[in-house]
This record gives sequence, structure tokens and C-alpha cells, in this order.
Amino acid sequence: MVADDAPRLVKCVKIGRELPGVRRKPFQDDLGQKIYDNVSEDAWQLWVKHMTMLVNEYKLSLANSDAQKFLKEQCEAFFFGEGSALPPDYKPPAAKH
Repeated sequence: MVADDAPRLVKCVKIGRELPGVRRKPFQDDLGQKIYDNVSEDAWQLWVKHMTMLVNEYKLSLANSDAQKFLKEQCEAFFFGEGSALPPDYKPPAAKH
């Protein structure tokens, strides 16, 4: 018998292992359901970091519908496609010593 508070496990498409799934659907559409069914919380946190970089590099406004559409397309590619590309001029932050 599974306890009510046991995490919901998914076979994560990004990490390739069975892990606790995202806590709730991130979007109220087919993509949101697909993420809920196939993405772990760990992989979602990887996306959040990647998305933050995209927002900063492209100077996106999350209130802008074109920016929202772009990020959703990148999210789908990140998990279910060829991966979300880095911006052309992106330079990763220098390692701190």
C-alpha cells in the first residue's frame, strides 16, 4: 500500500530514470499534461535555470505573449525535442574561485 504523501514517480524523459514527478501541471494544456506525466521535479528545476538564462539573455518580458510563446516552444524542445538552443552570443558565467 502506498502512503498518501508518497511522491508520484515518473520515468523522466530528461534524466532517464524513475524520479518524483513535477508537483502540478505547469500549463493547462496538452504540453502541461505531457510534462506532468513525463518530467521529474529535478528535470523541471534544470528547465527553470535554463529558462532564466533565456529570459536574461534575450531580455524577455514575461508579460509579452510572444515571449511566452517562445519560452513554451523552448520548454517543449528542452524536454521532448532536440533540446533548447543557447542564444548565439551566450557566454557562460565565469567560474568563481
